[in-house]
Formats: sequence, C-alpha cells, structure tokens
Amino acid sequence: MTGPDRPRATRRPSVQPGSAAVETLVAVRRARDFVDRHYAEPLDLAGIAAAAGYSRYHLVRAFKAAYGETPGRYLQRRRVERAQELLRVADLNVTEVCHLVGFTSLGSFSRLFSELVGVSPSQFQRDALASGPRLIPGCYVLMWGRPLPKKALNTAMAEKPETAPAF
Repeated sequence: MTGPDRPRATRRPSVQPGSAAVETLVAVRRARDFVDRHYAEPLDLAGIAAAAGYSRYHLVRAFKAAYGETPGRYLQRRRVERAQELLRVADLNVTEVCHLVGFTSLGSFSRLFSELVGVSPSQFQRDALASGPRLIPGCYVLMWGRPLPKKALNTAMAEKPETAPAF
C-alpha cells in the first residue's frame, strides 16, 4: 500500500544513557523521591531543587513535563493522600492530622483537601468510620511516627542475645 492511506511507521528517538533526557529524568525522580520522604517537613522549592541538583525554575519545568504537575502541587497532593490514610485508620482529629502531614494552617488544609477529595476532612473521616474497622489509637500513631535517636536503637540491639537459647 502506498500513498496517503498507508500507515506510517513511527520511530521513537533512542535515548542513550548519559544523555540530557536521562539526566533530567534522574534529577526529577530524585526530587519526587525527596518529596515522598520528607512530605511532612516544611519544604520549599529551593530545598527540593537542591535535592535534585537543579535550579528552581528548571526543576519546575522538567517536573511538570515529566509528571504533569509542579513539585509544589505534587507535595500538596502527597500530603492530602497521607492525610486520607490517617483519617481512615487512626483515631486522630482533623487538626492533628493536618499538622502530622505538614500543613501549618487548618483552613488551607481543609480547603485543599475538599478541593482534591471532594468532601471535607471531617466528612471523609465520618464516612470512613461508618464503613470501616476500628481505628488505631492516636497515641500509637504519634508514638511510632516519631524517629528514635540512634543511641536508643543501638542500646536495644546490644541488649538482645546473639543466639537463641537451646531448649
């Protein structure tokens, strides 16, 4: 078949390791991973860009091209996703969840949560309570959610016996 009815074979450009496209993808993934690990901490664009090794403006362009949203919007969405999980499984109030996921303002958290999820955080929690199993007590979430100092970890490991006793 020839002419305009003939389907064209589309060739994808080959991307070589070490090329600019691969370098950009690696940097953008590094930024996304940094946000995923530190979403509950105060983050700004300069810190995320530094983790990626890019300037703020170049990171925003590359991140949006790769993921369809800016790093700031990704951070907001990630925080709301984590808030949904906490509201669903933990016995915490909305204000506690708001602060645990990195928001400093309950009003902006509620507005953004409602915008992304479609219901308010308190309504989401009521719906989850009505349809799900019992919640994990908030004191456990708060206790296990905080990091332990290395010294405490080393002490606990040193107290354990090397081998199990023979019976």
